[in-house]
Amino acid sequence: MKTLTLATVLSALLLSPLASASTPTTQASAEALQLAVDHPSRSPANVARDKYRNPVATLQFFDVTPSSTVVEIAPGGGWYTEILAPLLAAHGTYYAAHFPADSSSDYYKRSRAAFVDKLAANPVYNRVQLTEFAPGNSSAIAPAGSADVVLTFRNLHNWYGNGGDEGMVAIFKDFYNALKPGGVLGVVEHRLPADKASGDWQKTGYFPQALAIKLAEQAGFVFEAESDINANPKDTADHPGGVWTLPPVLRLKEQDKEKYLAIGESDRMTLKFRKPVSE
Repeated sequence: MKTLTLATVLSALLLSPLASASTPTTQASAEALQLAVDHPSRSPANVARDKYRNPVATLQFFDVTPSSTVVEIAPGGGWYTEILAPLLAAHGTYYAAHFPADSSSDYYKRSRAAFVDKLAANPVYNRVQLTEFAPGNSSAIAPAGSADVVLTFRNLHNWYGNGGDEGMVAIFKDFYNALKPGGVLGVVEHRLPADKASGDWQKTGYFPQALAIKLAEQAGFVFEAESDINANPKDTADHPGGVWTLPPVLRLKEQDKEKYLAIGESDRMTLKFRKPVSE
């Protein structure tokens, strides 16, 4: 039996007559996603979270292929970088839009420095293009009109506090400008139940799905689809320490730890938007 490697699958995908389609769903593309998720360079701690983050299904839903140009907004410690970098290394492009280098925030500086160190530590990251993003920052996350996909994972609740509705629309417009016509914006976020959206939800880490859709549409996007790939019906979104009560943070430490471990990570909306082909 022939052993599949990421290089083998990528070569097969490149030679496929479907490789140039806008949203290819070939077996080779699916295999390449799985092999990237199984890449030996991934941290065991990150691999352990796959059951909550469902990376293969999530990236497929967002039309990510090995030949895509992808921008990940706020990659943090690089959880998805460990998957996207090997996936896109041969035939795609990966922009990691991290905190600005000239930020005055000590947290931003430490986070970016750790990410830079991560990129330098393994040649699998040699082709990662490090750009910048922060609410209100004027730096380009990628060349205008260059991206097939812009991705953001669990960030909306942080950004909303930096300008509310208006600030969020401006952020979504930055994503819109980076995308090609027909490009995809993929959003994963802790989901606030609709019946809790009228309270003081901004401190919980959860975000109203209807508001996310409304603000993206105001920026020009068309809401195309939602998925329950990352849903967790056990999560009631009313924990004493907000979403951080749940793993992996476990804000309450040993208090009711087994209860929160049994719930697992948060219930998450998975939303797919598209930039119109013609405006």
